[in-house]
Order: sequence, then structure tokens, then C-alpha cells
Amino acid sequence: MKIHQLPGDPGRKQKRKRVGRGESSGLGKTAGKGNKGHKARSGGGKHMGFEGGQMPLQRRIPKFGFKNPFRTEYEVVNVSDLERIFEGGSVVDIEALRNARAVRTTKPVKILGNGEISKSLTVRANKFSKSAIAKIEKAGGSTEVIG
Repeated sequence: MKIHQLPGDPGRKQKRKRVGRGESSGLGKTAGKGNKGHKARSGGGKHMGFEGGQMPLQRRIPKFGFKNPFRTEYEVVNVSDLERIFEGGSVVDIEALRNARAVRTTKPVKILGNGEISKSLTVRANKFSKSAIAKIEKAGGSTEVIG
């Protein structure tokens, strides 16, 4: 016997209830919703987070702080990463950083001065820390801020 030759499971397939189709159907008039009340209405029922009239959690916990909607988030790259990835004398821009997988998003790039650098590089980025500029220029390279 194969799976397609098995007989049907009795009582498995039930017809869907057709509510609100007359009194004699057994689910007419109020269509199984009882009389009036919130759950009898269209779209009625408890919403997510409803706690039976108790003050919901999201309204009970304290709110504090300020989130600046205009804040610019930068993708950071350290000078130690530049030392590790690039050859001396090369031009390092955002495209080169993306190709080297040092930058993975489309956020603006900021170069930080964490680590040491000995290679002379021309680095073009959106922002630099003071220590990064000092270390890159000390190694004989140059920095260029791009818009």
C-alpha cells in the first residue's frame, strides 16, 4: 500500500462554520458572539499588551533620556586596520575600505587612532580623530576629509 492509496481519515475534514446565515443554522442572529459587548463588535477583542485594565507595562516603566533623531552614526576603522590591510603608498578611500571588507555598511566612515601605523598612506574619509591624523601624518601619509 502506498501513501496515496490510504483511505481518508474519518472526521478529519470538517466543513467551515457559516455564521450569521439565519436562526435555523444554529449560528444565526448574533453569529456565536453573544449579546453586545466589546468582543461582539467588529474588530473587538483585547489588543496586544492589554492587561485587563491594569496600567500596561510600557506605560508603567519610567521614560528618560533623549534620542537625537539627527545624530550621525559612523562606521569606525582604526589605523591598525589600515596598517594590516593596505600596502604602503596606496590611496585609501571608502570604496577601497568596502572592497577590503573593513567597512560593511553605507554609513559615513570615521578613522580612529587605535593602534600604530608605519606605512605612508593617503586616507580619504568622512571624519578623522585627532590622534588618527597625527599618526597617519607621522608615518608620512596624508588625510583628506570628504563630504
